[in-house]
Amino acid sequence: MLTKSEHTKQYILETVAPIFNKHGYAATSLSDITSATGLTKGAIYGNFKNKEELSIAAFKHNVKKLMALISKHIEKSDSPIGKLYLIADFYRDYYSISKTYGGCPVLNIGVDANNQNSELLEKVRVVIERIQDQVATMIENGIEAGEISTEINAMQYAKRIDSMIQGAVFMTYTMDDEFYMNDAMDQIDTMITNELKV
Repeated sequence: MLTKSEHTKQYILETVAPIFNKHGYAATSLSDITSATGLTKGAIYGNFKNKEELSIAAFKHNVKKLMALISKHIEKSDSPIGKLYLIADFYRDYYSISKTYGGCPVLNIGVDANNQNSELLEKVRVVIERIQDQVATMIENGIEAGEISTEINAMQYAKRIDSMIQGAVFMTYTMDDEFYMNDAMDQIDTMITNELKV
């Protein structure tokens, strides 16, 4: 059971996370936060030490929600290579899914925090490394299961897949055109079939 303070903190995060994600750290003002939540400055800073702490919590909140969606989607297969195909499948709908969060938090906050907020940028880097580690583990599991070639460098392919996804996210949002996402996911599917699969 959440306490009243925990409820307030959760409410602030739910309300403010998409705003930070959409407008960035520097462009989100305290008045934006108080206006959106209907709470006073004192109520905000009674729950979060400062704007930076709130922005980091908001970033983590958005990433956690999106990662939960990806995790649920890849549970549709027990096969490691099946899970890789399901990652590409998930990202085919990512544009519409991530719009409800104000965009892709990894891309938005990564670009926004670069040269502006080193602590927030470090959090983005940690998330990217975690994602790449998880994909590399899937590939390693596929090698152990005899589904993926033993010649494959798991981390190299994990980074390649992640960079193809992030590049496609950037182009899809910038051009407002899902062609980039769908085309990149087709390329990932082809790469899994032709380069990874035994």
